[in-house]
Amino acid sequence: MRHSYYSRLFMIKIKELVVIDADTGIVEATDTTPWFGFQDDVVIRVTDAGSKRLVDIRSKSRIGGSDLGKNAERIRRFIKSWIRF
Repeated sequence: MRHSYYSRLFMIKIKELVVIDADTGIVEATDTTPWFGFQDDVVIRVTDAGSKRLVDIRSKSRIGGSDLGKNAERIRRFIKSWIRF
């Protein structure tokens, strides 16, 4: 079942998976911005807590002082795809 979580990364156009650990529910990926080719690190952790499923998402630019909202947009796209699933 966890595999379906990972496939959502492709729905939000993250194509460079770095680590998938199904036992811990952690996905690490790298996304590249289209403008200048900056790389951003993305980490998603899915944990089951009784009848609830918790999702932690982090998206962080590797360089630069501002990401022009790209990381927040990426997280919003992931959450939106999660809700539709």
